Amino acid sequence: MGTMLAQPPIPAFHAIPPMLRNRPTNMAVAPHSFLSATHQWTQSTRFGQCPFGFRTTYTVRVAEQSSSLIGDETPTEIKTELYQALEGINRGIFGVPSAKKAEIEALVKQLESQNPTPDPILHLEKMGGCWKLVYSTITILGSKRTKLGLRDFISLGDFLQNINVAEGQAVNVIKFDVRGLNLFNGRLTIEASFKQASKSRVDIKYDNSTITPVQLMNVFRKNYHLLLGIFNPEGWLEITYLDETMRIGRDDKGNIFILERSNENSLQVSS
Repeated sequence: MGTMLAQPPIPAFHAIPPMLRNRPTNMAVAPHSFLSATHQWTQSTRFGQCPFGFRTTYTVRVAEQSSSLIGDETPTEIKTELYQALEGINRGIFGVPSAKKAEIEALVKQLESQNPTPDPILHLEKMGGCWKLVYSTITILGSKRTKLGLRDFISLGDFLQNINVAEGQAVNVIKFDVRGLNLFNGRLTIEASFKQASKSRVDIKYDNSTITPVQLMNVFRKNYHLLLGIFNPEGWLEITYLDETMRIGRDDKGNIFILERSNENSLQVSS
């Protein structure tokens, strides 16, 4: 998934559509979440760069799964279909058609049913480092999008996360490009701390947030609470799928987060 402005916690926030396949999935899943706040870190992935965030807890129960129907596809094959489904939707941040959302959810559930790391919090070393958000059910729609200038004036860049396992800290970085008399870019950095709540869940505590440069803070000052209310990660996060390159989580708000591991450090970690 900087230091400048600290705010108290506010309730939160990794185309060519592939053909939907009718694949009965006999399983029940309970909802989970993503972005958390803490120190700033970086890295890049196939989709961009990254910082961290945790949230909401999620419990996945697999009921009488039909191996003949679900077991036919490997996680690699399902992930390929998932990436195809994610093309052209800008991480889902500005909304996704219901049919597309259902398709993504079905693929997520298939991956969760084949999670190679069922107790991810007992293997935190696999979660450390930089991740990039590729999909979230958190959305910015209607008047919120207008107030934040996210229609024509401001563009959203990468959503990055970096997890420092040793310190129990995470940093989320949301990048922005601002158009106007002077084109410039900036970022919102949210720092948070996390602690184990179960074998698959972490509790996340908001620490502070910063917007840089000052020009970007001036743009968002009037609606800063609205912005932070969308992206603040405080709450809990259930890790429902974790392998070497992908992480899926569900938070206490019922949101889904899909992140991809970054390959290079592109953000400086702030202390």
